[in-house]
Amino acid sequence: MSGARETRQALATVAAGALFGFGLALSGMIRPEVILSFLQFRDWGLMLVMGGALAVTLFAYQLAPRWRRAPLLGGIFEAHTASMQRGTFIGSALFGVGWGLSGVCPGPAIAGLGAGNLQMLWVIAGLATGAWLQGVLASLSAAPAVPQEG
Repeated sequence: MSGARETRQALATVAAGALFGFGLALSGMIRPEVILSFLQFRDWGLMLVMGGALAVTLFAYQLAPRWRRAPLLGGIFEAHTASMQRGTFIGSALFGVGWGLSGVCPGPAIAGLGAGNLQMLWVIAGLATGAWLQGVLASLSAAPAVPQEG
């Protein structure tokens, strides 16, 4: 029984990812020039994309748990709480600056790569480097202080 549920979950994940990537490609979000035009207030078409994303998120997090006792593929609905910390604001600012300079964010970078835009490899390399650096910095700040002799 568990194997069948895991298979359904894996298929649903692949289908959702494919739908997400297709939506990004169809909306033009895999093209940095479209994003940069939007960020420069010259093209408002992506506002519809963001509005659609907001509607789906509202449904998934607010309405679906009220209509159903459990998710379709099993498990339970959980609250996703977030705490605002200094790192949250720093990370948001870095993300925004990177997005504004390049016109690319992680999801569209991967979808763009899937659409044959090999220039996205540079973006993905930058994402991987940033994630690695954040992991290194987090492990350094979480490491216990070594007492000094003397």
